[in-house]
Amino acid sequence: MAATSTTPYAASSDAEGLVGFVLSLMETLGEVGVGVAVFLETFFPPIPSEAVLPVAGFLAYEGRMNPWLAILAATVGAVTSAWGWWWAGRALGRHRTRALIERLPLLDGEDFDRAERFFQRWGAAAVLVGRCVPLVRSFVSIPAGIDHMPFWRFTLYTTIGSGVWNALWIGLGFALGPALEPALTRWSGLLSNVVVVVVAALVLLFVTLRVRRRVRESRADANA
Repeated sequence: MAATSTTPYAASSDAEGLVGFVLSLMETLGEVGVGVAVFLETFFPPIPSEAVLPVAGFLAYEGRMNPWLAILAATVGAVTSAWGWWWAGRALGRHRTRALIERLPLLDGEDFDRAERFFQRWGAAAVLVGRCVPLVRSFVSIPAGIDHMPFWRFTLYTTIGSGVWNALWIGLGFALGPALEPALTRWSGLLSNVVVVVVAALVLLFVTLRVRRRVRESRADANA
Protein backbone atom coordinates (compact mmCIF):
# COMPACT_ATOMS: atom_id res chain seq x y z
CA MET A 1 0.00 0.00 0.00
CA ALA A 2 1.27 3.46 -0.82
CA ALA A 3 2.56 5.45 2.08
CA THR A 4 1.33 8.93 2.81
CA SER A 5 3.36 11.56 4.57
CA THR A 6 2.57 14.92 6.04
CA THR A 7 6.05 16.17 5.16
CA PRO A 8 6.76 15.70 1.46
CA TYR A 9 9.93 13.83 0.68
CA ALA A 10 12.17 15.18 -2.05
CA ALA A 11 10.38 18.50 -2.28
CA SER A 12 11.12 20.26 -5.54
CA SER A 13 12.74 23.12 -3.61
CA ASP A 14 15.37 20.64 -2.36
CA ALA A 15 16.03 19.08 -5.76
CA GLU A 16 18.26 20.57 -8.40
CA GLY A 17 18.71 20.65 -12.14
CA LEU A 18 16.66 18.54 -14.49
CA VAL A 19 15.35 16.34 -11.68
CA GLY A 20 14.20 19.42 -9.78
CA PHE A 21 12.41 20.78 -12.84
CA VAL A 22 10.61 17.49 -13.47
CA LEU A 23 9.66 17.08 -9.82
CA SER A 24 8.35 20.67 -9.63
CA LEU A 25 6.33 20.13 -12.80
CA MET A 26 4.71 16.99 -11.41
CA GLU A 27 4.04 18.52 -8.00
CA THR A 28 2.37 21.51 -9.66
CA LEU A 29 0.31 19.73 -12.33
CA GLY A 30 -0.01 16.26 -10.81
CA GLU A 31 -0.62 13.44 -13.26
CA VAL A 32 -0.99 15.99 -16.07
CA GLY A 33 2.59 17.05 -15.37
CA VAL A 34 3.74 13.49 -16.09
CA GLY A 35 2.10 13.64 -19.50
CA VAL A 36 3.60 17.05 -20.22
CA ALA A 37 7.09 15.85 -19.26
CA VAL A 38 6.83 12.78 -21.52
CA PHE A 39 5.45 14.94 -24.34
CA LEU A 40 8.41 17.33 -24.04
CA GLU A 41 10.88 14.43 -24.04
CA THR A 42 10.01 13.63 -27.65
CA PHE A 43 11.17 17.08 -28.73
CA PHE A 44 13.90 17.53 -26.09
CA PRO A 45 15.63 14.13 -25.64
CA PRO A 46 17.81 15.45 -22.73
CA ILE A 47 14.60 14.98 -20.66
CA PRO A 48 14.69 11.15 -20.69
CA SER A 49 11.61 9.22 -19.60
CA GLU A 50 13.93 6.87 -17.71
CA ALA A 51 14.51 9.76 -15.30
CA VAL A 52 11.00 11.23 -15.38
CA LEU A 53 8.81 8.17 -14.85
CA PRO A 54 10.41 6.74 -11.66
CA VAL A 55 9.86 10.15 -10.05
CA ALA A 56 6.16 9.83 -10.87
CA GLY A 57 6.19 6.37 -9.31
CA PHE A 58 7.80 7.75 -6.18
CA LEU A 59 5.17 10.48 -5.86
CA ALA A 60 2.49 7.81 -6.33
CA TYR A 61 4.07 5.78 -3.53
CA GLU A 62 3.76 8.82 -1.26
CA GLY A 63 0.08 9.13 -2.13
CA ARG A 64 0.53 12.41 -4.01
CA MET A 65 -0.38 10.88 -7.34
CA ASN A 66 -2.54 8.06 -8.67
CA PRO A 67 -0.21 5.54 -10.34
CA TRP A 68 -2.78 4.43 -12.91
CA LEU A 69 -3.61 7.98 -13.90
CA ALA A 70 0.13 8.72 -14.09
CA ILE A 71 0.61 5.80 -16.50
CA LEU A 72 -2.39 6.97 -18.54
CA ALA A 73 -1.12 10.57 -18.67
CA ALA A 74 2.39 9.45 -19.67
CA THR A 75 0.98 7.28 -22.44
CA VAL A 76 -1.24 10.08 -23.73
CA GLY A 77 1.78 12.41 -23.76
CA ALA A 78 3.85 9.87 -25.69
CA VAL A 79 1.13 9.12 -28.24
CA THR A 80 0.21 12.74 -28.94
CA SER A 81 3.84 13.72 -29.49
CA ALA A 82 4.32 10.70 -31.77
CA TRP A 83 1.32 11.86 -33.80
CA GLY A 84 3.13 15.14 -34.48
CA TRP A 85 6.16 13.37 -35.96
CA TRP A 86 3.91 10.95 -37.92
CA TRP A 87 2.06 13.84 -39.53
CA ALA A 88 5.37 15.63 -40.23
CA GLY A 89 6.70 12.57 -42.05
CA ARG A 90 3.48 12.16 -44.01
CA ALA A 91 3.31 15.85 -44.96
CA LEU A 92 6.94 16.13 -46.05
CA GLY A 93 7.13 12.79 -47.85
CA ARG A 94 10.20 10.78 -48.75
CA HIS A 95 11.97 13.14 -51.15
CA ARG A 96 11.55 16.33 -49.14
CA THR A 97 12.56 14.58 -45.89
CA ARG A 98 15.66 13.12 -47.56
CA ALA A 99 16.56 16.52 -49.04
CA LEU A 100 16.13 18.14 -45.61
CA ILE A 101 18.41 15.58 -43.96
CA GLU A 102 21.05 16.12 -46.64
CA ARG A 103 21.18 19.80 -45.70
CA LEU A 104 21.90 19.04 -42.05
CA PRO A 105 25.55 19.10 -40.92
CA LEU A 106 27.24 15.67 -40.76
CA LEU A 107 24.18 13.88 -42.14
CA ASP A 108 23.56 12.60 -45.65
CA GLY A 109 20.97 10.81 -47.72
CA GLU A 110 22.39 7.40 -46.84
CA ASP A 111 21.42 7.97 -43.19
CA PHE A 112 17.83 8.44 -44.28
CA ASP A 113 18.00 5.42 -46.60
CA ARG A 114 19.23 3.16 -43.79
CA ALA A 115 16.50 4.36 -41.44
CA GLU A 116 13.88 3.82 -44.13
CA ARG A 117 15.14 0.30 -44.95
CA PHE A 118 15.08 -0.56 -41.25
CA PHE A 119 11.47 0.59 -40.92
CA GLN A 120 10.38 -1.13 -44.12
CA ARG A 121 11.89 -4.37 -42.86
CA TRP A 122 10.46 -4.30 -39.34
CA GLY A 123 7.38 -2.09 -39.77
CA ALA A 124 5.06 -2.30 -36.76
CA ALA A 125 7.76 -3.95 -34.64
CA ALA A 126 9.98 -0.88 -35.18
CA VAL A 127 7.22 1.36 -33.82
CA LEU A 128 6.42 -0.99 -30.94
CA VAL A 129 9.99 -1.59 -29.76
CA GLY A 130 11.26 1.82 -30.80
CA ARG A 131 9.12 3.43 -28.09
CA CYS A 132 11.44 1.79 -25.54
CA VAL A 133 14.72 3.09 -27.03
CA PRO A 134 16.04 6.55 -26.10
CA LEU A 135 16.31 8.99 -29.05
CA VAL A 136 14.82 6.37 -31.40
CA ARG A 137 11.37 6.88 -29.87
CA SER A 138 11.59 10.56 -30.81
CA PHE A 139 12.03 9.88 -34.53
CA VAL A 140 10.66 6.41 -35.32
CA SER A 141 7.32 8.05 -36.12
CA ILE A 142 8.75 9.93 -39.13
CA PRO A 143 9.35 6.91 -41.41
CA ALA A 144 5.97 5.55 -40.31
CA GLY A 145 4.36 8.70 -41.64
CA ILE A 146 6.46 8.70 -44.80
CA ASP A 147 5.48 5.11 -45.60
CA HIS A 148 1.81 5.96 -44.88
CA MET A 149 1.50 3.40 -42.09
CA PRO A 150 -2.24 3.44 -41.27
CA PHE A 151 -2.90 6.00 -38.55
CA TRP A 152 -4.98 3.63 -36.42
CA ARG A 153 -2.30 0.92 -36.59
CA PHE A 154 0.46 3.41 -35.78
CA THR A 155 -1.57 4.68 -32.83
CA LEU A 156 -2.26 1.15 -31.58
CA TYR A 157 1.38 0.05 -31.60
CA THR A 158 2.58 3.35 -30.17
CA THR A 159 0.03 3.09 -27.36
CA ILE A 160 1.02 -0.50 -26.53
CA GLY A 161 4.77 0.18 -26.61
CA SER A 162 4.50 3.43 -24.65
CA GLY A 163 2.01 1.99 -22.15
CA VAL A 164 4.23 -0.97 -21.28
CA TRP A 165 7.32 1.23 -21.04
CA ASN A 166 5.59 3.81 -18.84
CA ALA A 167 4.07 1.18 -16.57
CA LEU A 168 7.47 -0.46 -16.13
CA TRP A 169 9.29 2.68 -15.02
CA ILE A 170 6.46 4.16 -12.95
CA GLY A 171 6.00 0.77 -11.30
CA LEU A 172 9.72 0.65 -10.56
CA GLY A 173 9.59 4.05 -8.87
CA PHE A 174 6.54 2.96 -6.87
CA ALA A 175 8.19 -0.31 -5.80
CA LEU A 176 11.41 1.33 -4.68
CA GLY A 177 9.43 3.87 -2.67
CA PRO A 178 11.49 5.70 -0.05
CA ALA A 179 14.72 4.29 -1.42
CA LEU A 180 14.49 7.00 -4.10
CA GLU A 181 14.19 9.84 -1.60
CA PRO A 182 17.95 10.30 -0.92
CA ALA A 183 18.67 10.23 -4.64
CA LEU A 184 16.01 12.83 -5.40
CA THR A 185 17.08 15.24 -2.67
CA ARG A 186 20.77 14.68 -2.01
CA TRP A 187 21.87 13.62 -5.49
CA SER A 188 19.42 15.42 -7.79
CA GLY A 189 22.06 17.87 -9.00
CA LEU A 190 24.52 15.06 -9.71
CA LEU A 191 21.88 12.97 -11.50
CA SER A 192 20.93 15.96 -13.66
CA ASN A 193 24.58 16.54 -14.54
CA VAL A 194 25.04 12.87 -15.40
CA VAL A 195 22.16 13.05 -17.87
CA VAL A 196 23.67 16.13 -19.52
CA VAL A 197 27.14 14.57 -19.66
CA VAL A 198 25.86 11.33 -21.19
CA VAL A 199 23.90 13.19 -23.88
CA ALA A 200 26.90 15.44 -24.60
CA ALA A 201 29.21 12.40 -24.82
CA LEU A 202 26.90 10.67 -27.31
CA VAL A 203 26.73 13.82 -29.44
CA LEU A 204 30.52 14.19 -29.32
CA LEU A 205 31.00 10.56 -30.31
CA PHE A 206 28.62 10.95 -33.23
CA VAL A 207 30.34 14.12 -34.44
CA THR A 208 33.80 12.55 -34.12
CA LEU A 209 32.85 9.45 -36.11
CA ARG A 210 31.16 11.53 -38.81
CA VAL A 211 34.11 13.92 -39.16
CA ARG A 212 36.51 10.98 -39.49
CA ARG A 213 34.29 9.44 -42.15
CA ARG A 214 34.15 12.70 -44.10
CA VAL A 215 37.95 13.02 -43.94
CA ARG A 216 38.40 9.47 -45.25
CA GLU A 217 35.92 10.13 -48.06
CA SER A 218 37.70 13.36 -49.00
CA ARG A 219 41.07 11.60 -49.13
CA ALA A 220 39.64 8.78 -51.21
CA ASP A 221 38.17 11.28 -53.69
CA ALA A 222 41.49 13.15 -53.86
CA ASN A 223 43.39 9.92 -54.63
CA ALA A 224 40.86 8.70 -57.20
